[in-house]
Amino acid sequence: MRITTKLTLIITVLLITLFIALGWNSYQHELSLIQQQAVEKARVIARQIIETRDYLSRVEQGESERNYALVPQVAASRIAIRITEGSPYYVRQISLRNRNPENRPDAYEAAELARIASASLPQEHFRVVVSGGKEALRYLLPMTAEKSCLTCHGSFESAPRFVQERFPKGHPSYNYRVGEMIGAISVSVPMRELYRSIDSNLIHGLVIESAILLLLLVFSGWVIHRAILRPVSTVAKGIERVASTADYTQRIEHSSNDEIGHLVSSFNELMAELERRTLQRAESDERYRNFIEIAQSPIITFLPDGKIVIANQKTETLLGLTKEELLGQSIFDFMADPEPLKAGIRSYSQGGSNGLLGTTSIQTVRNVCGKLFEVEMVISVSQTDQEAMFTAILRTVKAP
Repeated sequence: MRITTKLTLIITVLLITLFIALGWNSYQHELSLIQQQAVEKARVIARQIIETRDYLSRVEQGESERNYALVPQVAASRIAIRITEGSPYYVRQISLRNRNPENRPDAYEAAELARIASASLPQEHFRVVVSGGKEALRYLLPMTAEKSCLTCHGSFESAPRFVQERFPKGHPSYNYRVGEMIGAISVSVPMRELYRSIDSNLIHGLVIESAILLLLLVFSGWVIHRAILRPVSTVAKGIERVASTADYTQRIEHSSNDEIGHLVSSFNELMAELERRTLQRAESDERYRNFIEIAQSPIITFLPDGKIVIANQKTETLLGLTKEELLGQSIFDFMADPEPLKAGIRSYSQGGSNGLLGTTSIQTVRNVCGKLFEVEMVISVSQTDQEAMFTAILRTVKAP
Protein backbone atom coordinates (compact mmCIF):
# COMPACT_ATOMS: atom_id res chain seq x y z
CA MET A 1 0.00 0.00 0.00
CA ARG A 2 1.38 3.39 -1.02
CA ILE A 3 2.17 5.90 1.70
CA THR A 4 -0.28 8.35 0.08
CA THR A 5 -3.09 5.84 0.51
CA LYS A 6 -2.04 5.09 4.09
CA LEU A 7 -1.96 8.76 5.07
CA THR A 8 -5.29 9.38 3.35
CA LEU A 9 -6.87 6.49 5.26
CA ILE A 10 -5.38 7.65 8.57
CA ILE A 11 -6.54 11.24 8.06
CA THR A 12 -9.98 10.04 6.95
CA VAL A 13 -10.37 7.81 10.02
CA LEU A 14 -9.24 10.65 12.31
CA LEU A 15 -11.64 13.12 10.70
CA ILE A 16 -14.53 10.64 10.84
CA THR A 17 -13.77 10.07 14.51
CA LEU A 18 -13.63 13.83 15.03
CA PHE A 19 -16.91 14.22 13.13
CA ILE A 20 -18.60 11.61 15.35
CA ALA A 21 -17.21 13.27 18.48
CA LEU A 22 -18.33 16.71 17.28
CA GLY A 23 -21.74 15.31 16.36
CA TRP A 24 -22.18 13.77 19.80
CA ASN A 25 -20.97 16.94 21.50
CA SER A 26 -23.30 19.04 19.33
CA TYR A 27 -26.20 16.76 20.21
CA GLN A 28 -25.49 17.04 23.93
CA HIS A 29 -25.07 20.80 23.60
CA GLU A 30 -28.32 21.18 21.65
CA LEU A 31 -30.15 18.95 24.12
CA SER A 32 -28.86 20.99 27.06
CA LEU A 33 -29.64 24.26 25.28
CA ILE A 34 -33.17 23.21 24.31
CA GLN A 35 -33.86 21.96 27.83
CA GLN A 36 -32.58 25.23 29.30
CA GLN A 37 -34.81 27.19 26.93
CA ALA A 38 -37.78 24.98 27.80
CA VAL A 39 -37.12 25.39 31.52
CA GLU A 40 -36.77 29.15 31.12
CA LYS A 41 -40.05 29.36 29.23
CA ALA A 42 -41.75 27.13 31.82
CA ARG A 43 -40.37 29.38 34.56
CA VAL A 44 -41.75 32.49 32.84
CA ILE A 45 -45.18 30.89 32.41
CA ALA A 46 -45.26 29.68 36.01
CA ARG A 47 -44.24 33.07 37.39
CA GLN A 48 -46.86 34.82 35.27
CA ILE A 49 -49.52 32.55 36.69
CA ILE A 50 -48.34 33.04 40.26
CA GLU A 51 -48.17 36.82 39.82
CA THR A 52 -51.65 36.80 38.28
CA ARG A 53 -53.01 34.73 41.16
CA ASP A 54 -51.36 36.94 43.78
CA TYR A 55 -52.59 40.10 42.06
CA LEU A 56 -56.18 38.89 41.90
CA SER A 57 -56.11 37.76 45.51
CA ARG A 58 -55.02 41.27 46.56
CA VAL A 59 -57.34 43.38 44.43
CA GLU A 60 -60.58 41.43 44.25
CA GLN A 61 -63.00 42.96 46.76
CA GLY A 62 -65.51 40.15 47.15
CA GLU A 63 -66.17 40.09 43.40
CA SER A 64 -65.33 36.40 43.30
CA GLU A 65 -68.41 35.70 45.43
CA ARG A 66 -70.59 37.07 42.63
CA ASN A 67 -68.37 35.90 39.74
CA TYR A 68 -66.71 32.54 40.31
CA ALA A 69 -64.39 33.15 37.33
CA LEU A 70 -62.62 35.82 39.40
CA VAL A 71 -61.53 33.34 42.06
CA PRO A 72 -57.71 33.70 41.88
CA GLN A 73 -57.09 29.99 41.39
CA VAL A 74 -59.80 29.67 38.72
CA ALA A 75 -58.73 32.82 36.88
CA ALA A 76 -55.06 31.84 36.98
CA SER A 77 -55.85 28.35 35.62
CA ARG A 78 -57.87 29.77 32.74
CA ILE A 79 -55.17 32.33 31.97
CA ALA A 80 -52.60 29.51 31.90
CA ILE A 81 -54.72 27.68 29.33
CA ARG A 82 -54.87 30.81 27.17
CA ILE A 83 -51.12 31.44 27.48
CA THR A 84 -50.13 27.91 26.46
CA GLU A 85 -52.80 27.42 23.83
CA GLY A 86 -51.26 26.05 20.62
CA SER A 87 -47.96 25.19 22.32
CA PRO A 88 -46.70 21.82 23.58
CA TYR A 89 -46.63 23.17 27.14
CA TYR A 90 -49.20 21.74 29.54
CA VAL A 91 -49.69 23.89 32.66
CA ARG A 92 -51.81 23.50 35.77
CA GLN A 93 -51.89 24.41 39.46
CA ILE A 94 -51.45 21.55 41.87
CA SER A 95 -51.67 21.17 45.64
CA LEU A 96 -51.65 18.34 48.12
CA ARG A 97 -54.56 20.15 49.87
CA ASN A 98 -56.51 20.98 46.73
CA ARG A 99 -60.11 22.13 46.43
CA ASN A 100 -60.49 21.50 42.70
CA PRO A 101 -60.11 17.82 41.71
CA GLU A 102 -58.37 19.00 38.52
CA ASN A 103 -55.59 20.34 40.73
CA ARG A 104 -54.91 16.96 42.31
CA PRO A 105 -51.21 16.07 41.68
CA ASP A 106 -50.20 12.85 39.96
CA ALA A 107 -47.74 10.43 41.59
CA TYR A 108 -44.65 12.31 40.38
CA GLU A 109 -46.03 15.71 41.35
CA ALA A 110 -47.15 14.46 44.76
CA ALA A 111 -43.68 13.10 45.51
CA GLU A 112 -42.01 16.32 44.37
CA LEU A 113 -44.43 18.49 46.35
CA ALA A 114 -43.67 16.50 49.49
CA ARG A 115 -39.94 16.80 48.88
CA ILE A 116 -40.11 20.55 48.18
CA ALA A 117 -42.32 21.15 51.22
CA SER A 118 -39.82 19.38 53.47
CA ALA A 119 -37.01 21.68 52.36
CA SER A 120 -36.16 24.71 54.48
CA LEU A 121 -36.40 26.94 51.41
CA PRO A 122 -38.81 25.71 48.71
CA GLN A 123 -37.21 25.99 45.28
CA GLU A 124 -38.11 25.12 41.71
CA HIS A 125 -37.38 21.64 40.43
CA PHE A 126 -37.22 20.12 36.96
CA ARG A 127 -36.09 16.91 35.32
CA VAL A 128 -36.91 14.57 32.45
CA VAL A 129 -39.41 11.89 33.47
CA VAL A 130 -40.40 8.74 31.57
CA SER A 131 -44.05 7.82 31.92
CA GLY A 132 -45.89 5.30 29.77
CA GLY A 133 -42.86 4.95 27.52
CA LYS A 134 -42.84 8.69 26.78
CA GLU A 135 -40.35 11.28 27.99
CA ALA A 136 -41.44 14.64 29.31
CA LEU A 137 -39.70 17.60 30.89
CA ARG A 138 -41.46 18.25 34.21
CA TYR A 139 -41.09 21.65 35.90
CA LEU A 140 -42.50 22.66 39.29
CA LEU A 141 -42.40 26.16 40.79
CA PRO A 142 -43.66 26.29 44.40
CA MET A 143 -46.31 28.83 45.49
CA THR A 144 -46.28 30.25 49.00
CA ALA A 145 -49.25 31.68 50.82
CA GLU A 146 -49.48 35.48 50.90
CA LYS A 147 -51.54 37.38 53.45
CA SER A 148 -54.23 37.97 50.84
CA CYS A 149 -54.45 34.20 50.26
CA LEU A 150 -55.53 33.64 53.85
CA THR A 151 -58.86 35.32 53.13
CA CYS A 152 -60.04 32.04 51.62
CA HIS A 153 -57.35 29.67 52.87
CA GLY A 154 -56.97 30.84 56.46
CA SER A 155 -59.34 29.69 59.16
CA PHE A 156 -62.77 28.39 58.28
CA GLU A 157 -64.42 31.13 60.31
CA SER A 158 -62.68 33.95 58.38
CA ALA A 159 -63.43 32.51 54.94
CA PRO A 160 -66.17 34.06 52.78
CA ARG A 161 -69.59 32.46 53.07
CA PHE A 162 -69.58 31.02 49.52
CA VAL A 163 -66.26 29.32 50.32
CA GLN A 164 -67.65 27.91 53.56
CA GLU A 165 -70.64 26.58 51.64
CA ARG A 166 -68.47 24.84 49.09
CA PHE A 167 -65.80 23.54 51.47
CA PRO A 168 -66.98 22.61 54.98
CA LYS A 169 -65.00 23.00 58.15
CA GLY A 170 -62.15 20.55 58.46
CA HIS A 171 -61.36 20.64 54.73
CA PRO A 172 -57.54 20.38 54.25
CA SER A 173 -57.49 23.56 52.15
CA TYR A 174 -57.95 25.70 55.28
CA ASN A 175 -55.54 26.80 57.99
CA TYR A 176 -52.56 27.93 55.85
CA ARG A 177 -50.04 30.34 57.31
CA VAL A 178 -48.20 33.17 55.59
CA GLY A 179 -45.09 31.83 53.83
CA GLU A 180 -46.27 28.22 53.88
CA MET A 181 -46.13 26.35 50.57
CA ILE A 182 -49.68 26.29 49.28
CA GLY A 183 -49.00 24.34 46.09
CA ALA A 184 -47.03 24.64 42.87
CA ILE A 185 -47.32 25.45 39.21
CA SER A 186 -46.65 22.29 37.21
CA VAL A 187 -45.44 22.58 33.61
CA SER A 188 -44.99 19.55 31.38
CA VAL A 189 -43.35 19.51 27.94
CA PRO A 190 -43.21 16.31 25.82
CA MET A 191 -39.57 15.63 24.93
CA ARG A 192 -40.53 14.63 21.41
CA GLU A 193 -41.35 18.28 20.77
CA LEU A 194 -37.91 19.28 22.02
CA TYR A 195 -36.25 16.53 20.01
CA ARG A 196 -37.79 17.94 16.84
CA SER A 197 -36.03 21.22 17.49
CA ILE A 198 -32.82 19.38 18.34
CA ASP A 199 -32.97 17.35 15.11
CA SER A 200 -33.46 20.46 13.02
CA ASN A 201 -30.63 22.37 14.72
CA LEU A 202 -28.38 19.30 14.81
CA ILE A 203 -28.78 18.56 11.10
CA HIS A 204 -27.97 22.17 10.29
CA GLY A 205 -24.92 22.06 12.55
CA LEU A 206 -23.74 18.72 11.15
CA VAL A 207 -24.01 20.00 7.59
CA ILE A 208 -21.78 22.94 8.49
CA GLU A 209 -19.34 20.71 10.41
CA SER A 210 -19.25 18.23 7.51
CA ALA A 211 -18.41 21.00 5.08
CA ILE A 212 -15.68 22.30 7.39
CA LEU A 213 -14.21 18.81 7.90
CA LEU A 214 -14.34 18.12 4.16
CA LEU A 215 -12.47 21.35 3.47
CA LEU A 216 -10.04 20.44 6.24
CA LEU A 217 -9.51 17.00 4.68
CA VAL A 218 -8.83 18.50 1.25
CA PHE A 219 -6.56 21.20 2.66
CA SER A 220 -4.62 18.85 4.94
CA GLY A 221 -4.25 16.38 2.06
CA TRP A 222 -2.89 19.15 -0.15
CA VAL A 223 -0.49 20.34 2.56
CA ILE A 224 0.73 16.81 3.33
CA HIS A 225 1.20 16.06 -0.36
CA ARG A 226 3.11 19.29 -0.93
CA ALA A 227 5.16 19.31 2.27
CA ILE A 228 5.79 15.59 2.80
CA LEU A 229 4.70 13.20 0.07
CA ARG A 230 6.11 15.06 -2.93
CA PRO A 231 9.60 15.54 -1.40
CA VAL A 232 9.64 11.92 -0.21
CA SER A 233 8.55 10.77 -3.68
CA THR A 234 11.34 12.85 -5.20
CA VAL A 235 13.89 11.18 -2.91
CA ALA A 236 12.48 7.73 -3.71
CA LYS A 237 12.66 8.36 -7.46
CA GLY A 238 16.21 9.65 -7.07
CA ILE A 239 17.23 6.47 -5.24
CA GLU A 240 15.53 4.34 -7.91
CA ARG A 241 17.42 6.17 -10.67
CA VAL A 242 20.72 5.67 -8.87
CA ALA A 243 19.94 1.99 -8.29
CA SER A 244 19.08 1.43 -11.96
CA THR A 245 21.79 3.57 -13.57
CA ALA A 246 24.58 3.64 -10.94
CA ASP A 247 24.92 7.32 -11.81
CA TYR A 248 26.19 8.97 -8.63
CA THR A 249 26.30 12.45 -10.18
CA GLN A 250 22.58 12.96 -9.62
CA ARG A 251 21.42 15.46 -7.00
CA ILE A 252 18.01 16.40 -5.62
CA GLU A 253 17.09 20.06 -5.22
CA HIS A 254 15.46 21.20 -1.97
CA SER A 255 14.70 24.46 -0.20
CA SER A 256 13.31 23.44 3.20
CA ASN A 257 15.24 23.00 6.45
CA ASP A 258 12.90 20.45 8.01
CA GLU A 259 13.47 16.71 8.42
CA ILE A 260 12.80 16.04 4.75
CA GLY A 261 15.24 18.79 3.80
CA HIS A 262 17.87 17.13 6.01
CA LEU A 263 17.05 13.79 4.35
CA VAL A 264 17.59 15.29 0.90
CA SER A 265 20.84 16.91 2.05
CA SER A 266 22.04 13.59 3.44
CA PHE A 267 21.12 11.89 0.17
CA ASN A 268 23.06 14.47 -1.83
CA GLU A 269 26.06 14.12 0.50
CA LEU A 270 25.89 10.34 0.08
CA MET A 271 25.80 10.70 -3.70
CA ALA A 272 28.79 13.05 -3.57
CA GLU A 273 30.74 10.57 -1.44
CA LEU A 274 29.81 7.65 -3.71
CA GLU A 275 30.76 9.71 -6.76
CA ARG A 276 34.13 10.52 -5.20
CA ARG A 277 34.80 6.90 -4.26
CA THR A 278 33.65 5.64 -7.65
CA LEU A 279 35.97 8.09 -9.35
CA GLN A 280 38.84 7.07 -7.09
CA ARG A 281 38.16 3.40 -7.75
CA ALA A 282 37.95 4.00 -11.49
CA GLU A 283 41.25 5.87 -11.40
CA SER A 284 42.79 3.10 -9.29
CA ASP A 285 41.50 0.43 -11.65
CA GLU A 286 42.82 2.35 -14.60
CA ARG A 287 46.27 2.68 -13.02
CA TYR A 288 46.22 -1.02 -12.17
CA ARG A 289 45.26 -1.96 -15.71
CA ASN A 290 47.98 0.25 -17.14
CA PHE A 291 50.46 -1.29 -14.71
CA ILE A 292 49.66 -4.89 -15.60
CA GLU A 293 49.64 -4.09 -19.31
CA ILE A 294 53.29 -3.06 -19.22
CA ALA A 295 54.22 -6.05 -17.06
CA GLN A 296 56.32 -8.73 -18.77
CA SER A 297 54.41 -11.60 -17.14
CA PRO A 298 50.84 -12.82 -17.53
CA ILE A 299 48.69 -11.38 -14.71
CA ILE A 300 45.16 -12.53 -13.88
CA THR A 301 42.87 -11.03 -11.22
CA PHE A 302 39.96 -13.21 -10.14
CA LEU A 303 37.31 -13.56 -7.46
CA PRO A 304 37.13 -16.31 -4.78
CA ASP A 305 34.90 -18.37 -7.09
CA GLY A 306 37.56 -18.20 -9.79
CA LYS A 307 35.78 -15.73 -12.06
CA ILE A 308 38.33 -13.67 -14.02
CA VAL A 309 37.79 -9.92 -13.79
CA ILE A 310 41.09 -8.52 -15.12
CA ALA A 311 43.70 -9.97 -17.49
CA ASN A 312 46.59 -8.37 -19.37
CA GLN A 313 47.88 -8.83 -22.90
CA LYS A 314 50.50 -11.40 -21.85
CA THR A 315 47.66 -13.56 -20.51
CA GLU A 316 45.95 -13.33 -23.91
CA THR A 317 49.11 -14.68 -25.55
CA LEU A 318 49.51 -17.47 -23.00
CA LEU A 319 45.91 -18.73 -23.02
CA GLY A 320 44.99 -17.88 -26.60
CA LEU A 321 41.90 -15.76 -25.76
CA THR A 322 41.28 -12.03 -25.82
CA LYS A 323 40.68 -10.12 -22.60
CA GLU A 324 37.01 -9.74 -23.47
CA GLU A 325 36.71 -13.51 -23.90
CA LEU A 326 38.56 -14.21 -20.67
CA LEU A 327 36.38 -11.93 -18.51
CA GLY A 328 33.78 -13.97 -16.66
CA GLN A 329 35.48 -17.33 -17.21
CA SER A 330 36.92 -19.34 -14.33
CA ILE A 331 40.68 -19.53 -13.85
CA PHE A 332 40.17 -23.07 -12.58
CA ASP A 333 39.14 -24.16 -16.09
CA PHE A 334 42.64 -23.30 -17.35
CA MET A 335 44.45 -25.33 -14.67
CA ALA A 336 45.29 -29.03 -14.94
CA ASP A 337 44.83 -29.47 -11.17
CA PRO A 338 42.90 -26.56 -9.63
CA GLU A 339 42.29 -28.24 -6.25
CA PRO A 340 45.37 -26.83 -4.46
CA LEU A 341 44.38 -23.30 -5.50
CA LYS A 342 40.74 -23.86 -4.48
CA ALA A 343 41.85 -25.25 -1.11
CA GLY A 344 44.11 -22.25 -0.54
CA ILE A 345 41.28 -19.81 -1.31
CA ARG A 346 38.90 -21.66 1.03
CA SER A 347 41.53 -21.68 3.76
CA TYR A 348 42.05 -17.93 3.37
CA SER A 349 38.31 -17.25 3.45
CA GLN A 350 37.95 -19.25 6.66
CA GLY A 351 41.13 -18.33 8.51
CA GLY A 352 42.47 -15.24 6.80
CA SER A 353 45.84 -16.77 5.84
CA ASN A 354 47.29 -19.65 3.85
CA GLY A 355 50.71 -20.91 2.91
CA LEU A 356 49.83 -20.74 -0.79
CA LEU A 357 49.51 -16.97 -0.73
CA GLY A 358 52.66 -14.96 -1.32
CA THR A 359 54.74 -18.02 -2.23
CA THR A 360 55.83 -19.35 -5.59
CA SER A 361 54.35 -22.66 -6.69
CA ILE A 362 54.61 -24.69 -9.86
CA GLN A 363 51.25 -25.10 -11.60
CA THR A 364 50.24 -26.64 -14.90
CA VAL A 365 47.90 -24.56 -17.07
CA ARG A 366 46.34 -25.19 -20.45
CA ASN A 367 45.47 -22.76 -23.19
CA VAL A 368 42.32 -22.69 -25.29
CA CYS A 369 43.75 -25.35 -27.60
CA GLY A 370 44.44 -27.71 -24.70
CA LYS A 371 48.22 -27.24 -24.75
CA LEU A 372 49.78 -27.57 -21.29
CA PHE A 373 52.39 -25.28 -19.76
CA GLU A 374 54.26 -25.36 -16.50
CA VAL A 375 54.32 -21.97 -14.89
CA GLU A 376 55.54 -20.42 -11.69
CA MET A 377 52.52 -18.88 -9.95
CA VAL A 378 52.55 -16.29 -7.20
CA ILE A 379 49.15 -15.54 -5.58
CA SER A 380 48.44 -12.27 -3.78
CA VAL A 381 45.17 -11.06 -2.28
CA SER A 382 43.55 -7.65 -1.79
CA GLN A 383 40.40 -6.96 0.22
CA THR A 384 37.68 -4.75 -1.27
CA ASP A 385 34.53 -3.47 0.40
CA GLN A 386 32.55 -6.49 -0.76
CA GLU A 387 34.96 -9.43 -1.02
CA ALA A 388 38.55 -10.49 -1.55
CA MET A 389 40.23 -10.32 -4.96
CA PHE A 390 43.12 -12.63 -5.86
CA THR A 391 45.87 -11.84 -8.35
CA ALA A 392 47.99 -14.54 -10.00
CA ILE A 393 51.33 -13.62 -11.59
CA LEU A 394 52.54 -16.32 -13.98
CA ARG A 395 55.95 -17.02 -15.45
CA THR A 396 56.33 -19.75 -18.03
CA VAL A 397 58.82 -22.43 -17.05
CA LYS A 398 58.53 -24.84 -19.93
CA ALA A 399 56.03 -26.68 -22.04
CA PRO A 400 55.86 -30.42 -21.08
